[in-house]
Amino acid sequence: MKLLKKLIAVLAFAPVVALAAEATFPLDQAPDRTRDLPSLQNGAKLFVNYCLNCHSASAMRYNRMKDIGLTEAQIKNNLLFTTEKVGDLMKVAMPAKDAKDWFGAVPPDLSVIARAKSSSEGSGADWLYTYLRTFYKDDTRPTGWNNLVFPNVGMPHVMWEVQGIRSVKMVEEKDPHDESKTVHKFAGFEQVKPGTMNAIEFDNAMADLVSYISWMGEPAQNTRKRLGVIVLLFLGFFLLLTWRLNASYWKDVK
Repeated sequence: MKLLKKLIAVLAFAPVVALAAEATFPLDQAPDRTRDLPSLQNGAKLFVNYCLNCHSASAMRYNRMKDIGLTEAQIKNNLLFTTEKVGDLMKVAMPAKDAKDWFGAVPPDLSVIARAKSSSEGSGADWLYTYLRTFYKDDTRPTGWNNLVFPNVGMPHVMWEVQGIRSVKMVEEKDPHDESKTVHKFAGFEQVKPGTMNAIEFDNAMADLVSYISWMGEPAQNTRKRLGVIVLLFLGFFLLLTWRLNASYWKDVK
């Protein structure tokens, strides 16, 4: 009986411990540009040039980019680097074994990553938008980079030439739970070396990239939302019509 009570207590306390152990960095709200075709096209270009070298999107075909205003010729001439057919899936040529040796783990498929990263802290788009913008130089890491949203991540900062090299500034504060201890708190970034884009341009580029990744998780999402509005309007009209017919039918019945 005592063992059972201890087990129940441990199971009840485990979620609290897990939440306490998971330090989360506050997420920035990602701009929603999933209806902006030029933004989605720029995001697709960034995805193919910077993400598709290591990450696949095996649930997505190149020819679905026609839905964001690209022609088959534009897709074939500008976005096909790992295959020759526009109808092929967006896969990578890098063997999984090599990826694990280089990065410590196989890079995840990004087909539905925007959905997978959704949590109580924010949407998956918010997570991706903040993650892509919070890399910093860390010489203690094998790749030379670290990330505030995903500490000790195995992925290097593939866009460092665009964003530039940054270090983090930390300040010491009293631990709110134990004043005898101090904790290091993030106080901002320090630009060590400028990139080809300034901060605003880089944030806009990441917003385009994240919007494309979000759209890629469900290319028909905008059509679904439009149809949903049409259906609700139809049901509302039908409800009004039914109500008036019902009133007309029963008006002479006493």
